[in-house]
Amino acid sequence: MELTDQEKKILLNAARESIRSIFSNENLPLTDYQKYPSLFSHKGAFVTIFKNHLLRGCIGYIISNQPLFETVCEAAIQAATEDPRFPSLTENEFENIAIEISILSEPFELNSYDEIEIGKHGLILEEMGRRALLLPQVPIEHNFNKEQFLSALCQKGGFKSDLWKEKLLNLKMFTASVFSEEELDNKNE
Repeated sequence: MELTDQEKKILLNAARESIRSIFSNENLPLTDYQKYPSLFSHKGAFVTIFKNHLLRGCIGYIISNQPLFETVCEAAIQAATEDPRFPSLTENEFENIAIEISILSEPFELNSYDEIEIGKHGLILEEMGRRALLLPQVPIEHNFNKEQFLSALCQKGGFKSDLWKEKLLNLKMFTASVFSEEELDNKNE
């Protein structure tokens, strides 16, 4: 999904304002779907929060029944308060966070591990009643090759890291449009 820079700014601002609403009595942000119809599309989205360039929270939806704008607002609040790997974000931390948004394509079947392209595909593992997901940017950020990417996905799902070597796992792939406050700030300078 290709969004304009203006639409990306709207979503990033909505994510930030949604997180700010946790600490204030302000209402969640609204948008004009007539003016920005792509923000009404039903797409999966993840919001990632960084503090000092380190992961501070990441939650999202593979698919969504809500408009994209609302999905991003909800994911932002959950990334700040519900990521089980981190305590809830505090008001003191708020001014020191950076936000990244990933808009997901529809998931599609994986028939062979050879189909995985590092940096292009994210992976969803569904095995034995468990689900794990890694965004396409994860192997780039951690300098993973395909094998390390698959091992990290298995570990995230609570499995031994080499389970993918034993059988073709029940995997789906997706692509994502990824953008951040930092990227758009640099673009405007």
